[in-house]
Amino acid sequence: MANINDYLIWRGDIKLDKNYGFNEIDNMILARFSYLLFDRIEMKEKETIGSISKKMKDFKNEEFNYNGDKELITNLGKSERFKDMVVTDFIKKNDTKTEKQFSAITIHINNEEMYLSFVGTDGSIMGWKEDFNMSFMKNVPSQIEATKYAKTIAEKYPDKKIRMGGHSKGGNIAIYAAVNAPKSIQDRIINVVNYDGPGFSEKQIDKNKTKDIIERIFTYIPQDSVVGRIMEHQEKYEVILSTEKGIYQHDIYSWQIERNKMIRTEKPTDASEKISKAMKEWLEDTTPEQRKIFFDGVFEIFYGTSATNFSEISENWLKNMPKLIGTYRGLPEEDRKTITTMLKHFGKLYFAK
Repeated sequence: MANINDYLIWRGDIKLDKNYGFNEIDNMILARFSYLLFDRIEMKEKETIGSISKKMKDFKNEEFNYNGDKELITNLGKSERFKDMVVTDFIKKNDTKTEKQFSAITIHINNEEMYLSFVGTDGSIMGWKEDFNMSFMKNVPSQIEATKYAKTIAEKYPDKKIRMGGHSKGGNIAIYAAVNAPKSIQDRIINVVNYDGPGFSEKQIDKNKTKDIIERIFTYIPQDSVVGRIMEHQEKYEVILSTEKGIYQHDIYSWQIERNKMIRTEKPTDASEKISKAMKEWLEDTTPEQRKIFFDGVFEIFYGTSATNFSEISENWLKNMPKLIGTYRGLPEEDRKTITTMLKHFGKLYFAK
């Protein structure tokens, strides 16, 4: 079985040209590229993937956000296919007050095309909170930032065609930016690719705005997808084989490839269909106000531990348990009642035959 890092070892020496053009694995690699540690190095106005690889060579594997990222940037730096691509316009805007977690970067594939890569959820509690805010907000701050970023980059490089993509929330905000871009920018977009990112509520996306661009939007999910089944997808999606199980299939390094294509499976598993159905019904049966109380309350409990990410909570589970319980008891009675009721309702929908 093979993933994107294996592809770079196999095919990284083949230059991007008319005989071996930009393919769906190249696309997935550049969508993942935005997750790397750009804020930990000195980024000049123009870098190359090769120069960035050299600057990150001394970072240890555990310093990267996800297992596989260190291998990715190392392989990219050795790759004839990628190493000379110019990288510009890195941006990172995180704000705890507005619960915004946003980052993006632009890779210039060649003189004619560029790729806008949007980072997904970074593992922080704040980042995950913004994801769930999508269930009750018309738009979240990172979606607005992505729209501004896409417009700025399109205007800065007016002669280039545009590709856009991202993994997890990065895929969601890439779509949002594309469908909310002016038509003059939409006309330059080759495609937008979402890798297991959430969909949208009907109120978030104006169907009239998506008519011209929907055929250029693609979503891929693994067979046990959870995150990618949240809310609705107007665009078609395809199911990709992952070697992991359950929620761990969200890890893009577990997605399997063969030569220059992802390996498809026929349909999502029953477990994925079940979570999708339960989530859809839960959203239909609850109001935005109820969902706001629910998620604000749940994440207030997490914040009560003083942890900044979920790994800190899980690593010190026994130590954090009293804090979790204490924060829950400290919530207003009506909020506790709403949280409990909504948890029970989701459980009932999920376990219904």
